[in-house]
Amino acid sequence: MTDTALTPGDTALTPSIVHGRPHRDGSVLARFTDRARRTPDAPAVVDADRVVSYAELDALADEVAGMLRDRVHPGDLVGVCLDHSAALAAVAVALARLGAAALPLGPRPGGRRLQAVAENVRLACLVGDPAVLPPGHRTADHLPLPLPDAGTVAAFAQAPAGARPAPEGTFYAVLTSGSTGTPKAVTVGEASLANLVHWYRELTGLGPGDRHSMLIGVAFDPHLMELWAALTSGAALVVAPEAVRWDSGALTDWWRAARITVAVLPTPLAEPLLDRPWPAGLPLRHLTIGGDRLRRAPGPEVTATVHNAYGPAEATVVTTVHTMAPGADHGTGAPPIGLPVPGAVVRVADEHGRPVPRGRAGELWVGGRCLALGYLDPELTARRFVRPSDGVEPDSSAAGGADAGRYYRTGDRVLMRADGVLEFQGRLDDQVKVSGVRIEPAEVEAAFERDPRVRRAAVAALPHPAGGARLLAFVQPAPEAAPASGADLLPAVRDWLPEQAVPAVVRLVDAFPLDANGKVDRAALLAAEPTEPAGPAGLAAGAADGPDGDAAADPVERTVLRLCRELLGRADLTPQDNFTDAGGNSLAAARLLTALEQEYGVRLRAPHLLRQPDLRAVARLVADRRPATAATAATAAAAS
Repeated sequence: MTDTALTPGDTALTPSIVHGRPHRDGSVLARFTDRARRTPDAPAVVDADRVVSYAELDALADEVAGMLRDRVHPGDLVGVCLDHSAALAAVAVALARLGAAALPLGPRPGGRRLQAVAENVRLACLVGDPAVLPPGHRTADHLPLPLPDAGTVAAFAQAPAGARPAPEGTFYAVLTSGSTGTPKAVTVGEASLANLVHWYRELTGLGPGDRHSMLIGVAFDPHLMELWAALTSGAALVVAPEAVRWDSGALTDWWRAARITVAVLPTPLAEPLLDRPWPAGLPLRHLTIGGDRLRRAPGPEVTATVHNAYGPAEATVVTTVHTMAPGADHGTGAPPIGLPVPGAVVRVADEHGRPVPRGRAGELWVGGRCLALGYLDPELTARRFVRPSDGVEPDSSAAGGADAGRYYRTGDRVLMRADGVLEFQGRLDDQVKVSGVRIEPAEVEAAFERDPRVRRAAVAALPHPAGGARLLAFVQPAPEAAPASGADLLPAVRDWLPEQAVPAVVRLVDAFPLDANGKVDRAALLAAEPTEPAGPAGLAAGAADGPDGDAAADPVERTVLRLCRELLGRADLTPQDNFTDAGGNSLAAARLLTALEQEYGVRLRAPHLLRQPDLRAVARLVADRRPATAATAATAAAAS
């Protein structure tokens, strides 16, 4: 980072430090309890036809807490394997009342990944459907819980070394990708969360009568902002159907039908939405977008206020935000990530923590009341939550008490403009973002290397022409193992990783190129990859013909194949390939559905797409559902 160091001539320039407004501490739990007392009959959670009032949710949480009280103690970490539901909200409130820390893992975490988390993090228990629990918990002591979702239990299986208490004051914990191959747990205190939700309520005007979407993946920490901001404001949490997480058209239809007024979206789902004509008459007032770099601003026809939010889990979900008012021209480039939220301090610094002058790029250091308590691993906390080097002014207002001057080094490269607004410029380390989720390549490599058929793996990220990145895995097979293809290796890997971390492409290699330091040269591996098309114009008319005579049979099939190659970054796809096996995930499916609608006027739903055995079948489905006028016109054009 030599370009970020201060020089003597720079000392008179404005340093890259900005403070958010004063923070607001408070009790999240007490505010929910007060809401339940003041508006007992108001809807708290709406899940399809089921409506749970604040009084009912309060009573349910009390009953769950009472049943767990003899088994779950203050400071215990409890893994929560539930999907968006009233049960998830009730368990969150119950654990808070017990002084325990919830670790949300999602409804279907990979079995081996979950087993590793349970052992390494040493959870006191897991809450979820017994069918998704790892073997050690499946056969353990079970306690059925009185939750609306049948089959939900608390499974108690003591870890080999006993349960590990969370740091004092932990309200929740979340997993982030770990360079050692094992996810690392970030622990966050109630004061930091209270400050976040107070800011978010103020930003959006969230209050009684509002309906907030409950959509963000449960293992992804922004869902905690959704959940607690709504439950502390008197608003209703409305559970999103599975299909809307894949399809921007279905999403806006649902917003209208469910009367959603405030929502949060991951960036990869929001961008296709902003590419479409904005539907008229939506009740949505505020839309917060985050998780990845937003590459386009809302158009002037967008009637909601759009907030581009940035923040690592280590700084309690959101650190900075840039707000774009409806009806304005926000330009065509990538929006900035904005200014710090209340209680946060942002510093663009060199490797010693010295702030660089505004207008120069550097690493983003985050301090203040927004900081997490740290990781469960104290050594890792000491490495990433730091103070500037000796001789560098620590900035005593970065945090209070013993934590004054403590910062989290994000590893993100940013630039602070003269007005203090931050612009995001990418990562400084090996960590990448795929579909809005931070991924450590080392964790993905470790998942492959657990397979006895693999000697070594190297994972790299290749920027996608349409934006974002896709993961490629280069695997050296073990010489004594039976031959296996890349597709053969993926099922075992999926059991260890979240969906976004499963590589789109697996290449088998005989050996790895090494750089001058004797390390695997990932740049050389990527350089040998086939050049991908830059966009729709990048494929020639006959480029949808696959190898070995796997030619697309008709124009619709060629279009489906072209779109999938572009979205998945796979020039080798053929009509016989399955979308999911080829690396397609929920967000790629959302983009494909949007592209097909724009191309043919066909509104497919995600389940229709995922049920097809191959891309040829997807094309047939599109062809069968094309409007008759378009099909007739195409036939006439072909005949002429």
